[in-house]
Amino acid sequence: MIPENLRDYRIILASQSPRRQELLRMADVDFEVLTIADIPEDFPAEMPKSEVAEYLALKKIAAYKELWTRPKTLVIAADTIVVLGDDIMNKPAGREEAIAMLKRLSDSMHTVLTGVAIRDSQKERSFTASTNVYFKKLKDSDIEAYVDRYKPYDKAGGYGVQEYIGLIGVYRIEGSFYNVMGLPVSTLYEGLCAF
Repeated sequence: MIPENLRDYRIILASQSPRRQELLRMADVDFEVLTIADIPEDFPAEMPKSEVAEYLALKKIAAYKELWTRPKTLVIAADTIVVLGDDIMNKPAGREEAIAMLKRLSDSMHTVLTGVAIRDSQKERSFTASTNVYFKKLKDSDIEAYVDRYKPYDKAGGYGVQEYIGLIGVYRIEGSFYNVMGLPVSTLYEGLCAF
């Protein structure tokens, strides 16, 4: 449900992600989807991994200045990364990279970080949500079958927690499940209420 303070706002989700769109709809938020051509997802090499997702969300929202400078228009942008040890695992380039990513995630814990930025003509808020995800040991045959069927090339870490591999492989989550899907809805809702 749209918070009372934003009832007369036009809300724009700056994301092509069908999962983010689905989650916002489930939260009964009235919004439009508008996307700009690809925004480079680069970041300073020395930046701490804990800051990367929020940095990328702020970078995305800056590209929507023409929209959030309009009266009563609010833009929401988000970016999700997967961190395993010292490595950031972005979206896989293809089948082999997706399989390699899942083999690395197998039998280990990784962290999903989603940075969210909210902006209108008057103010900007941003935050990062963090969730630890534990995978059991995955069979190579399950990994390959998942990648061939779901083609998770648009997903950080090469998987969707709500899909087959998440259902059979994830045995523990510390933090928001919806954050792993790509949008920490409860934290976003709090941010919208306080906007």
